Amino acid sequence: MCADDLENFRVKGVYSEGLVRSLNGYDHDPAAPGTLQNPWTRERAQSWADSRNQLREVIVIDGRRHPRICVPNPAPAELQVGGEVLRLAQYGTRGPHYSRMPTPVEWVPEA
Repeated sequence: MCADDLENFRVKGVYSEGLVRSLNGYDHDPAAPGTLQNPWTRERAQSWADSRNQLREVIVIDGRRHPRICVPNPAPAELQVGGEVLRLAQYGTRGPHYSRMPTPVEWVPEA
């Protein structure tokens, strides 16, 4: 299951030996089946859960999806990535689409 499909993350104690074994991975010690080898502090776990609970969306830049770059919901009008300024071009069901092109200037007829 993909963690992106989950919601409402919270910190709870781990009491299942199977879950402890899974969290330990290769570091699991069969002599201590209920002991986590590298446990997180409660503060670190809470910080991680809070970050996962924030509504964030993956962006599209000039037609290419960038899964490692996320923005809050609602998306900002301008975004700085790697020294360049991106402008929000479209916001739809597939998330925010940004463009490197400058914002078009609206033509106003002279009166």
